[in-house]
Amino acid sequence: MERKALHVPKGKIMLMTWKKTLGLAAAAAVALSMSACGGSGDAAKGGAAAKGGTENVNLSVWSPQEDQGDGSWLAKMEEAFEKAHSEYKITWKNDVVSEGDAAKKVKEDASAAADVYMFANDQLGALQDVGAIGELGENEAKQVKEQNEESMVASVTGTDGKIYGVPFTSNTWFMYYNSSKFSADDVKSLDAMLAKGKVSFPLDNGWYIQSFFTKGAGLTFFGDKSDDASKGITFADGDEAATAVTKYLVGLASNPNFTNDAEGSGLGALKAGDTDAIFSGTWDAENVKEALGSNYAAAKLPTFKVNGKDVQMDAFAGSKAVAYNPNAKNAKAAAQFAAFLGSTEAQKAHYEMRGIVPTDKSLASVIKADDHAAKAQMEVISGTSILQPTISAMGSWWDPAAAFGKGLVNKEITADNAGAKLADWSKQLAEMKG
Repeated sequence: MERKALHVPKGKIMLMTWKKTLGLAAAAAVALSMSACGGSGDAAKGGAAAKGGTENVNLSVWSPQEDQGDGSWLAKMEEAFEKAHSEYKITWKNDVVSEGDAAKKVKEDASAAADVYMFANDQLGALQDVGAIGELGENEAKQVKEQNEESMVASVTGTDGKIYGVPFTSNTWFMYYNSSKFSADDVKSLDAMLAKGKVSFPLDNGWYIQSFFTKGAGLTFFGDKSDDASKGITFADGDEAATAVTKYLVGLASNPNFTNDAEGSGLGALKAGDTDAIFSGTWDAENVKEALGSNYAAAKLPTFKVNGKDVQMDAFAGSKAVAYNPNAKNAKAAAQFAAFLGSTEAQKAHYEMRGIVPTDKSLASVIKADDHAAKAQMEVISGTSILQPTISAMGSWWDPAAAFGKGLVNKEITADNAGAKLADWSKQLAEMKG
């Protein structure tokens, strides 16, 4: 299983690719229902249409390859936007740039950046630095707040408190499991699972190991809002609480029913029948379905027991969002189209056509009954996740976290030295201030 954290350069996020065709009638319905989504707001003003008549508009758009082509989601959305905005006569220019590559592409030549593009939220700071991402207007910001959980709103909020993108899907992880080995009640507790079957978890991966310490020891990244590098990374509940969690992990690493999931080994073990549960995201849904067949299931994160208390695991979470370029010649239309691509109906179509799991809270009911991964992802976002910090100081977390996990996996950290090892790690993290 390959880690799919937002900051990782290797690998691309692979989302479910099963598709459905959205007919012209559906596109017309999208246009009708979305006609109120393209309000002018105050993100960008002006244009000939404000004075009556039709305004000629050129809009360049970046999106992943999978969203482009005849009959694609982007093509349908552009058609729907035109129907909803008869005041514009639009000439479209679409180019393939993935969400993960947006900031890199902008930095290469900011003047050539698209008017509207999709980006992974950890790039927000970089995009602000080059002045290529526009603040949302009042109407668009209201749309974002109404559609999304607080963590998703925070994922596109700059350190200045302003909103700079419209989320359309989240990025996090959850649990896949073999339903013939574990019941729906079993998977509520990691300890109950380990008593009945085998579990694989990437303990030496910084994107995953934090899940034990967030609620277990009050692990806090750069202050209450995760935006103040001077605050460092701390265990708010103290080193004693963090030592207790460390001792739990020592026991976990030594449990005969536990295996460390490194570089995709968990998925391979699942296919071979050598493990009964792994922790990953929607990018692995199709592979897990193939491995488990009729026993395929997924769930939000379980609890684990420390000092007699059940502690909830929390996953890192981020988003993919749509932004507009404030330097666009037709900035008003660009801002409207960005909001349009992240609207409820656009997210619904994105899910129906490509299986892109929406962030919009109102769309929980449209998730298919057998789409266990989508349901698990939405449950994690709504209840068992924390926002992955986007400030540059966060880069100091990954290697030390992985090293601490390796110490557990390699049995270098033991019950006897857990306190001392944790104290060393705690001091190291607190000094990481960018």
